[in-house]
Amino acid sequence: DLPDGGAAHYAECIRAIRARNPGTAVEALTPDFRGDGAAVRAVVAEDLAVFAHNLETVRRLTPGVRDPRAGYEQSINVLAHAKRHRSDVLTKTSLLLGLGETDEEILEAMDDLRAANVDILTLGQYLQPTVNHLPVARFVAPEQFALYREAGLARGFRECVSGPLVRSSYRAEQALAGNNVGLPSGR
Repeated sequence: DLPDGGAAHYAECIRAIRARNPGTAVEALTPDFRGDGAAVRAVVAEDLAVFAHNLETVRRLTPGVRDPRAGYEQSINVLAHAKRHRSDVLTKTSLLLGLGETDEEILEAMDDLRAANVDILTLGQYLQPTVNHLPVARFVAPEQFALYREAGLARGFRECVSGPLVRSSYRAEQALAGNNVGLPSGR
């Protein structure tokens, strides 16, 4: 509801963290700022390590899953804009699986994210929080999450953390270091 979508608050928080502890690596998980490039730049201009914005789901399911003000392309563009503005900042996003997406759609989303130079991808299982939320269409097997991780790494993601209980900040410090290689998915 703020004109800048809260970008100034994000920037101020990053500055406060860095002033208090300059050695802290900051990851900012932001909204899409309604696609406002100036708001994205205000956050990315700060001393942060990771700019994160969650895509949430595949292109086809976006209208039924996300707020109508958010869009698949808009989210991709926000991530791409952050990377263009500060190429040294890692960009990160997350997808929740089990909403009815196909393997092909997941791979297409990965390709779209890599085309936007997104560095880190997390994949987790969607769980229905209440009866008023979307139902779970499928439970993805841990072995399938492992295959998605392999597909993400093969596409060039610096890290792809993939498992049933993975969320956007899951093992963030290890994903930032790019040292999850060899760890079982979802652990």
